[in-house]
Amino acid sequence: MNTVGKAGKLGEGVRCVVSVSMLTEGWDANTVTHILGVRAFGSQLLCEQVVGRGLRRRSYTVNEDGMFEPEYAEVYGVPFSFIRISPENADPRPRRPQTQVKAVEDRADARIVFPKLDGYRVEIPDGRLTAQFGKEHHFQVPFDIASWTESRGVVGEKEIHDLAELAGKRPQEVAFQLAHALLSRFLTDAGGEPRRWLFPDLVRIARQWLDECVTYEPGACVGHLTLAELREIAVERIWHAVSPETGPGEERITPIFRRYDPQGSTDVIDFFTTKRTMETDPKKCHVNCVVLDGFDGNTWEQIMAQTLESLPQVAAYVKNDHLEFDIPYVHGARTRRYLPDFLVRLAQRDDDVPRHLIVEVSGSFKTQNPTMRAMTSSKADTARNLWCAAVNNHGGYGRWGYIEITDPVTTREKLCEAIDLLYADAPITGLPT
Repeated sequence: MNTVGKAGKLGEGVRCVVSVSMLTEGWDANTVTHILGVRAFGSQLLCEQVVGRGLRRRSYTVNEDGMFEPEYAEVYGVPFSFIRISPENADPRPRRPQTQVKAVEDRADARIVFPKLDGYRVEIPDGRLTAQFGKEHHFQVPFDIASWTESRGVVGEKEIHDLAELAGKRPQEVAFQLAHALLSRFLTDAGGEPRRWLFPDLVRIARQWLDECVTYEPGACVGHLTLAELREIAVERIWHAVSPETGPGEERITPIFRRYDPQGSTDVIDFFTTKRTMETDPKKCHVNCVVLDGFDGNTWEQIMAQTLESLPQVAAYVKNDHLEFDIPYVHGARTRRYLPDFLVRLAQRDDDVPRHLIVEVSGSFKTQNPTMRAMTSSKADTARNLWCAAVNNHGGYGRWGYIEITDPVTTREKLCEAIDLLYADAPITGLPT
């Protein structure tokens, strides 16, 4: 990066650098002429750091007047409220009033407690593992990576990395690496130790997948599956086909809690917003307001909040805003965090466990992008079949279920149906019926 545009250096031919949350400070390049901010800016300090990338002078030679010649950088998409504006150019628009959204002490009866998870552990009976592969498990190894790279700092020796050595890897060696990744990620006991006696089955399954489901683009080879990103895709495809053949019990999902922050609650909510808000029922919500996202508020979220307040089965609810509640899931070999819209605590029946419902309010706009639709489906499947199932199997937080509302007209009907199913430990909990 430090040699961008410098003759005789590795960065000599670079004309454009695309950065994601990296080039904020500590990067000294005096050839930057354009900055395009296409990210959210949460602080003025960050704005200053980003704009500062374009403030390095290229020349310190003075002109006839003993002054530096002016140099310019064009900046788009970065807010400049930290720069003093003259009165004649000041923005005449008044600032929108802010509303403080916070948990109210007098409403402690409506408090909601929830677990925080980093992932899920699959406990499989000790029987033999098998796999049934179909079209959904096929994978074509791409050839879109650099096979040779050279890296060199401003000082020090250069390093050359040649990926030609991957071409010499044998399928059995790759199967061993895939099996090791499967074992470490999915097949551990309650103490986090891998269940090593299942390793031979995983090697056999990985080799079967390589033989039956993997094809290669021209130039690609089996060794490329040992690269981190492709290995994660391979592990995900294989695992979806694995099942126990025999054993004394059924497959069981258990939670992996955050080590130093395993539990959250509505007590933490305290922030300011300029968005539209709706005051909440003191008996039903620990927080004083529901923030309505979207342009000029979100009618669907308002309908949802009003419906939840009107249902006698609902003891408490909260909008998932600054609540620090998320659901970890994997899509495209990347770990992501899903933030559903509402958490609901149901009225507790006699001699029953606490029951909570996770509610997602889908917007009226439905994307036609296949990748985004697949991601949305992955969120819902993970929320119901992994997160809810894991927490329910743990037993320490009662029963949890997940429901997605896709039509505001049927909001009340769908909620009542989901509540009845949750009381009955039905499929919305992720547990077998």
